[in-house]
Amino acid sequence: MARVAGRNSVFAWFVGVVSAAVVVTLLVLAFPLFPAATQWVAQAGGGAQSAGDSDTGAPGASPAASDGPRVCRDLYNEASWAELRWTDGAQVAESTDPPVSTAEDLVAALEPAVVLTCRWTSDEGEISTTVATVPTDAGAVAAAALPTKKFTCGDEEGRVRCTRTDGDLIETIEAGAGRWVSTSQRAWHPAGYADGVAAAVWPAAAD
Repeated sequence: MARVAGRNSVFAWFVGVVSAAVVVTLLVLAFPLFPAATQWVAQAGGGAQSAGDSDTGAPGASPAASDGPRVCRDLYNEASWAELRWTDGAQVAESTDPPVSTAEDLVAALEPAVVLTCRWTSDEGEISTTVATVPTDAGAVAAAALPTKKFTCGDEEGRVRCTRTDGDLIETIEAGAGRWVSTSQRAWHPAGYADGVAAAVWPAAAD
């Protein structure tokens, strides 16, 4: 049977027109999504760059001060974490709140750039620990200022540790190598708490 060239041409032309119409329709439908997709790609790229940036926080802080614990879980070894979590009524809140401390003048002077604050509450009492970056001379400043606030200060593996006890309140402030850790323990005093946190923040000194 002979092929009809005219009909084949018309059919091919018709298919081409339909295909083009479909492509145009898809482009029209997809167009509103282009700005959102572009924005998402830009944000994703910016986030990756920020994560790789080295930001030491406080002026004069050691570059190494940007390393270290970033979430509350990082501050505790397995045994300490289990002890805290299994204390009756225990809850932990993670934030970047300022340090809880009676040494308000020192905190105002050093302006610690808070990396992490962990506030524990339980049936036994409360614990608030803040990790921050500070100028590298913060330890010397603390050692000079805190004894007038009834803190006792001393050298602890190359950094300064100052402690104060007032009734059921125990405060600890440590500074060295551009890092700061302050802890306020009211009524709840887990054994070795300050030493364990310090080992997480200054791991080289614990080796």
